[in-house]
Amino acid sequence: MRLSNNLMYQNNINKILDNQQGVANAQERVTTGEKYLTTSEAPAAISQAMLYSNKIQTNEQYTKNIDQLNGRLETEESVLQSINSNIQQAQELTIQAGNGAYTKDDLKTFASELSGIQQTLANLMNTRSEDGKFIFSGYQDSTQPYQFDSAAGEYTYNGDQGQHQITIAEGVSIKASDNGFDTFEKTDARLNVLDNKADIPTTTPANNITKGTVYVDGQAEFDKFHQAQYNADPTTPVSSTANTFSVVTTAGATTNDPDTYEILQDGVSLTPPQTGEVTDDTIEFAGMKIQFEGSAPGQLDFSLEKPHKENVLNTLQALITGLNDGTLEGDDFQQVLADGLVQLQNASEQVVFTQASLGGRMNALERVSDSNLALDIQNKSNRSNLVEVDMAEAISELTKQETALQASQATFGRLTNLSLFDYL
Repeated sequence: MRLSNNLMYQNNINKILDNQQGVANAQERVTTGEKYLTTSEAPAAISQAMLYSNKIQTNEQYTKNIDQLNGRLETEESVLQSINSNIQQAQELTIQAGNGAYTKDDLKTFASELSGIQQTLANLMNTRSEDGKFIFSGYQDSTQPYQFDSAAGEYTYNGDQGQHQITIAEGVSIKASDNGFDTFEKTDARLNVLDNKADIPTTTPANNITKGTVYVDGQAEFDKFHQAQYNADPTTPVSSTANTFSVVTTAGATTNDPDTYEILQDGVSLTPPQTGEVTDDTIEFAGMKIQFEGSAPGQLDFSLEKPHKENVLNTLQALITGLNDGTLEGDDFQQVLADGLVQLQNASEQVVFTQASLGGRMNALERVSDSNLALDIQNKSNRSNLVEVDMAEAISELTKQETALQASQATFGRLTNLSLFDYL
């Protein structure tokens, strides 16, 4: 078979072009790091790699969410720590104010210090996040949570009970904030009697008691009594006097017999009966100190106050008012301090409870972050195995293609220089 010059040239050119394409492809694989240059080379592998790429992109968004959430939680943790420190400082000042050696002017100085703490707390409870949103307003994060109502003379909460959540992994969302209602509005107020001045009812025979007072001075004992005796069941009819207690005195049968008393609830004897002799001493009952003026027979009534909540700003407001009131003395003044101390302690405990919840979320966030990182590494490894080139192999292939190209070019050059005289 005879080969024409044109056919020989064309075959050599085609070989060179093929080798050039091989070099170009090998070089592109080295440059891009991709094992396949077109989908048709490995449709299944490329399709699977795209799924891994989607997971990696989703994980990148989760990482951004985690960074944002971590920043918010750290901000809240710092704010709550400052709030608790200020509450504890207010407790110390309140305890100092109970020292009977201080004058009325000294007490006003304490009130001024508490007023400064109150303003600091109000600012902290109205803290904004990095994007300008109020962190304790719930879903109403454009609304300042705490404002002073001058008409009512107290601070009111203007947010709601919502809690924003941020998704940090598939099926995993963590609360990004705590609303002021759960953090500050759930603080239990001090359990107490409704009024320290006892009610002197009209009775038959005539009531010879003219005046009476009831003060709680054993808080722990009274709390147990209140929790056991207070009737707040909404499912059953409750009389208006269900939580009213009476001290009923009875004159002795003879002048030599002592007067006696019995404490009743809603007109009924307690179990066991609470009775005793009337003396000049105070009647001590369930953490209460009961005093009265007059003689037997007689009766005085007092009622248990309904349990309620009070935020720390209003607790401080009541303390400030009481310390500035120069007319309060004795037991009445001590009641103001007792209210403040119990409620400041309860407020501190509620903040600590929120801090514990916050710490749990931060721990969960750290665990999920580690899990996401491990998953991200695995996804990238799987994708790499499918579509990313082995660089050593790619460079070797590139060298091979370049060698083949050089051989083709050299052969072509030699063939083009041949003539009949080379064979003579």
